[in-house]
Amino acid sequence: MKIDIELLKEFEKTLDTVNPENGKIPIKILGFGEISLVFEILNDPAHLAYKRIPIFDNEKQVKRHAWAYKEYCRILSDQIGLNLPQSDAIWFKNEKEEIKFYCIQQKIDPEAVGNKVIHQISDNEIETLVILAMRELKKVWTLNKENKTLDVGLDGQISNFVVVDYDHHNPKISDTSKLIYLDTSTPMFRKNDIEAMEAELFLKSAPSFLRFLIKALFVQEVVDRYYDWRLVAIDLIANFFKEQKPDIIPRLIRRINQFYREEAKEFNIEPITFEEVYKYYKNDKMIWVIFQNARRLDRFLKARLFKKNYDFYLPEKIKR
Repeated sequence: MKIDIELLKEFEKTLDTVNPENGKIPIKILGFGEISLVFEILNDPAHLAYKRIPIFDNEKQVKRHAWAYKEYCRILSDQIGLNLPQSDAIWFKNEKEEIKFYCIQQKIDPEAVGNKVIHQISDNEIETLVILAMRELKKVWTLNKENKTLDVGLDGQISNFVVVDYDHHNPKISDTSKLIYLDTSTPMFRKNDIEAMEAELFLKSAPSFLRFLIKALFVQEVVDRYYDWRLVAIDLIANFFKEQKPDIIPRLIRRINQFYREEAKEFNIEPITFEEVYKYYKNDKMIWVIFQNARRLDRFLKARLFKKNYDFYLPEKIKR
């Protein structure tokens, strides 16, 4: 991939994380995570999506993560057989010797991303799309079942899948539709039980007064969740509450349980219930709201009172 590092360095010079689209380099926000900002640079002929992850303190940390990211992409693509966008990772130091890290992917049609698609298609087609995603997930857990030295995790939310050749003017999903997997910036794999990524780095976006508590109570639990196929499926289903489509959830639970019985019976996965999906969603929503409010307080204290740089993008209030 042809990446203009000097353009990114210039972007960093004028970046305001409160209003990132108002900098010298014109961008459009494509999405965001708990620690990252995803954007495209307008009028960029390369058509790239940049994911900015500002969590690294030293070269050892960032080199390890860059290696883990590229290895994760290789494993997902070459060993598991998922379709991924063309991707790369780069890092550099700014004028203050601060490390800036970017995961970069070939930009895809935003209308073809799963969380957009589900609002354009019928309930029957949503069910089909979810099962297509479950079949992609099965490839991951088949490798985990067969390979005793490698364990791979994945975030299976529908927003992490893109429908190939999707036409939002004539929206259709069928059993033959193909999917691309997007979310590779958190390299979740273990070789001989050793975690490839340094998970505690992702606490950097948490307020300093909460980090010890979050580390003690949540970090390992959250990481482990993505290595458990049943929990990944519960997370996939529960996200339909956030997407304002709760009515389809009982139907998706029945269909995924059928999938486990018929297409993945060798995994002996217990049926999922509505009660545990709802409980999972409520707990996840509560944690997210508390965390985001604490981050807003942290940003206020750093940026307004102490006149320090706050390096993370905080989205506006999200309907959940």
